[in-house]
Amino acid sequence: MEGISITKLLVIAVLIVLLFGTSKLRTLGADLGAALKGFKKAVGDDNTPPAQNQAENQSAQQSVEKKDV
Repeated sequence: MEGISITKLLVIAVLIVLLFGTSKLRTLGADLGAALKGFKKAVGDDNTPPAQNQAENQSAQQSVEKKDV
C-alpha cells in the first residue's frame, strides 16, 4: 500500500480551493485561529496571576518556618 505523496496532497489542496473558494477558506482559518487563541487563554487562565501565587506560597512557607522555630 502506497502512502500519500506530495502530488496527491497538492491535488487535494487544489480541489478544496476550487470547492470552497479562497474567501471561505480565509474566514475559516481566521475563525479557527481565534478559537485556538481563546482556548489557550482559557486553559492558561487561573483565578490569580502566577506572580501573586508565588508570593502567597513564599509567605505561607515563611509562616510555617516561624512556627517550627
